Amino acid sequence: MLPIGIEVVVVGPMPVRFAIRRALPRGDASRRARRVCAAFASVALLTGCLSNPGPGPAPLPLPREPQDGPPDRVPADLADLPDPIPRSEPRSARGNPPSYTVYGQTYEVMQSAAGYYATGMASWYGRKFHGRLTSSGEPFDMFALTAAHRSLPIPAYVRVTNLDNGRSSVLRVNDRGPFHSDRIIDLSYAAAVKLGFVDQGTARVRVEVLEETPRFVLQAGAFRDLAAADSLKENLIRLTGQAAYVVKVSADALYRVRLGPVAGHPEALRLQALIAAEFGEPLILEH
Repeated sequence: MLPIGIEVVVVGPMPVRFAIRRALPRGDASRRARRVCAAFASVALLTGCLSNPGPGPAPLPLPREPQDGPPDRVPADLADLPDPIPRSEPRSARGNPPSYTVYGQTYEVMQSAAGYYATGMASWYGRKFHGRLTSSGEPFDMFALTAAHRSLPIPAYVRVTNLDNGRSSVLRVNDRGPFHSDRIIDLSYAAAVKLGFVDQGTARVRVEVLEETPRFVLQAGAFRDLAAADSLKENLIRLTGQAAYVVKVSADALYRVRLGPVAGHPEALRLQALIAAEFGEPLILEH
């Protein structure tokens, strides 16, 4: 029970206000009353502090998603990367669901890429996605000649031509995107460099699916003597810069000298003419 004459009035959590209802008695009673008052003041202040702990430290900001863009260091030879050679590959089990949905939009994956042809806008992606898994399950390499498409089967090979400057390149489709209605294909950073629109960000392009390129070997000679076959093999390598080898077919006693394989009949014909001028006309065989 509080001493007579003391009233404690708490106004909100803080501040705490004390009021004296009537004069305190003098002497010892007065001193005792003042000590009790001070004690209650301390308790009230403490209670006020506990009930209102204050704002505390500010929460740490969430990490920001890095922005996309070019690499910190650009390899000097990106514009001269050789085109990938179209070849037969099994369909990616991961990258070819019958359909999938992104941002509420459902896309159907094509059963076949044969005959696909389109014109529209292309964009590119780079540093932000470098090393992340593509839809095919392969890591994205911004320095490789690849592309993302919403519906072509994965993998597929396409020729993309920049309609503003005429540059073109063969690209391997191994990812999904772009998910912007005004774009038809997303290219790797390297592909955008090769097609000459990396600074602009987008370009008008033509996209054509390429079928598998037939491959050939050239047979330049057949010998009973292995040393003679080896000699011709070395001469062919020096002349053409292509891989050459000696092979024995079944139980045949002849050592055959072959070159290749090479992609496409035009390249096979070019090498045939080159070899014919030095060593006689080789046979062109399907690989």
